Amino acid sequence: MSWTPEQKMRLLFALRSKGVTDKAVLTAMEKVDRGLFVQGIFADRAYEDTPLPIICGQTISQPSVVALMTQALDVGPRDKVLELGTGSGYQAAILSQLARRVYTVDRFRRLVAQAQDVFDELGLTNIITFTADGSHGLPDHAPFDRIIVTAAAEDPPGPLLAQLRIGGIMVLPVGQSDAVQSLIKVRRTETGFEYDELLQVRFVPLLEGLGRE
Repeated sequence: MSWTPEQKMRLLFALRSKGVTDKAVLTAMEKVDRGLFVQGIFADRAYEDTPLPIICGQTISQPSVVALMTQALDVGPRDKVLELGTGSGYQAAILSQLARRVYTVDRFRRLVAQAQDVFDELGLTNIITFTADGSHGLPDHAPFDRIIVTAAAEDPPGPLLAQLRIGGIMVLPVGQSDAVQSLIKVRRTETGFEYDELLQVRFVPLLEGLGRE
């Protein structure tokens, strides 16, 4: 069952009211049915602008946060994007509408397998999934034009900064895992890194190692 025009309109209205103005991002959000990424007892809430629990104790972010992070990432059609924290796969599916290629990593094998099934169903062939410790990034595939992290670290991880191309952008939540976190945008320049604080958010913590299923 796909979402209705009314559900689409309500979601797009919610996104615009939260400050999402980028037409390409709004189009991507309209094309990807969030209902495919929410299973079980919360399925009927898939089109609300709210975070929802998924398997492995993780969360699917609220659509407005997904859209604002994507907008801040400023993805171009030739960009190679690294996403840390595949989760449900929803963020990667949105990015796949905008980027040349999306590499997405999660520490939970079950999440990666479930997300891959949805990507296959949608025919999203430009997403490459990995089960790995995301805190180290993917050095074998670096550098990346864009990096997005959907779990909070106390500071931007050094290995990820090193894998960002000069001129590249990283968007991630930073802060103590049990307190309010700030979503920040990092731009790599010829001489170092520039940081911008975007908004306050709350994400699960970025943990090292593989997850226990």
